Amino acid sequence: MSAVPHEPDSQAGVLLEGFLALDPPEGFRAELVEGEIALKPPPDGDHEDCIGLILEQVIRHAKTDVDFAGNKGLRLRGGRGCPANHVIPDGTFAPGALRLYRGAAPWMPCEGVAMVMEVASSKPAADREAKRHCYARGPIPLYLLVDREESSVTLFSDPEGDDYRQHCTVPFGKPIRLPSPFDLDLKTEDLL
Repeated sequence: MSAVPHEPDSQAGVLLEGFLALDPPEGFRAELVEGEIALKPPPDGDHEDCIGLILEQVIRHAKTDVDFAGNKGLRLRGGRGCPANHVIPDGTFAPGALRLYRGAAPWMPCEGVAMVMEVASSKPAADREAKRHCYARGPIPLYLLVDREESSVTLFSDPEGDDYRQHCTVPFGKPIRLPSPFDLDLKTEDLL
């Protein structure tokens, strides 16, 4: 019996299959966001420092035990005729009791994720717009954006449809409140 070649149903299917077959160069990561494939180079030290400063506060001071995954692949609903988004947030937080990452596939669904975090780098437009819409469609309850270009931190909350209904932005140096399950005032002065 000969194998029958698989024909994707649509252009979106072709794009998704091509994306899933990618083998990015070592250190790079590939994402499929809003129908576009992007390769990201390894982050700089300041980027990693921001993640570490936030992670330390959340782990130490959140009112509930929290698990963290850096660069965890999430599969999110597509939109505007695009295939399912495959996004790799800089940080993914979930209640520890769920043990969400144990046995998870490389591209896991987002159910149970409490918050994602992005530290915007040299091309912040995707973090500010496209990824925000992807995370809202998840729906992921909280999206924390550290925008180094703007020297600000924004917390998006209350996802509905393609966007978040609420957001709060503070300049570096001012605290920002992370609601349940974290219930903490995240200090940002060390991000300066």
